[in-house]
Amino acid sequence: MKWNEVQTEGSGGRTFVVVADQGDEAFAMLSDFAREQGLSGAQITAVGAFTDATVGWYDRERQEYRRNEVDEQCEVLSLVGDVALSDGEPQVHVHAVLGLSDGTVRGGHLLSGHVWPTLEVIVRETPVALRKTSRPDVGLALIDLDRTTT
Repeated sequence: MKWNEVQTEGSGGRTFVVVADQGDEAFAMLSDFAREQGLSGAQITAVGAFTDATVGWYDRERQEYRRNEVDEQCEVLSLVGDVALSDGEPQVHVHAVLGLSDGTVRGGHLLSGHVWPTLEVIVRETPVALRKTSRPDVGLALIDLDRTTT
């Protein structure tokens, strides 16, 4: 992975351009980057491609993700998400729309994806810390605007 910090006047936070290496596991790479940069809030967007990926669909009855495997090369048509603090640590939450060779798409919560040939990511830090609160009623930690601080 390579990255550069891009200065953006008036943005209220840092902006990074991150380019993954071939073979990187995207979710782990983004999580490591968020920790290394000490991100307490950020927006993530990306395009690129994977050799394979796993996306999830949240089953609210079971309160767990159903895994949908994509066992072929796919285009990352859209990857969007955020970083927020959960138990004091940066937590990445991203969704992906993946294009397959026949023109169909698969999408959902990105659980994993192996980069090939690239994943080009823009990470925009928010001017405030975003915090998640565990919600046992839904089985997830969600951004809690009452806990957002400057």
